[in-house]
Amino acid sequence: MNAIKKAEQAVIIPELAAITRKEVLQELAAAAVKQRPELELERLYAILEDREELGSTGLGDGVAIPHGKVPELNEMILVFGRSTNGVPFAAQDGRPIHLFFLLLAPAASSTPYLGRLAELARFLRDPQVRARLLQAENREELMSILQGEDQGDHE
Repeated sequence: MNAIKKAEQAVIIPELAAITRKEVLQELAAAAVKQRPELELERLYAILEDREELGSTGLGDGVAIPHGKVPELNEMILVFGRSTNGVPFAAQDGRPIHLFFLLLAPAASSTPYLGRLAELARFLRDPQVRARLLQAENREELMSILQGEDQGDHE
């Protein structure tokens, strides 16, 4: 299993500058806008903030999957950001988040979107995957892990 599908646009931020939840959402949103300039940063950030108000997307175990539906999109976008120090994110286990996966989907995409969220959650449930993502030394190594090419002793 891999976190990044071949057809999916993906952006990797090896080390987030953000130190707060708000800054993380802004940094991830800015990376998505850089990839897709037709998106409006303020609107995208508002979509993410609205979703967080429903309940934190911090799953625990150092993982968060902020997500939202964006009418201007015609395909899903994934932005991965890593924070070595961790960021307080109101996670279910109360611990800081180190691995952030921003998933943006077209507004009309319900079933594929929910399926993608479930796939990401399953992928990140593996402690070995999380450890390898935290220990990766560069963007290429991160991409390799996210694409499932660096399976190591992962089953």
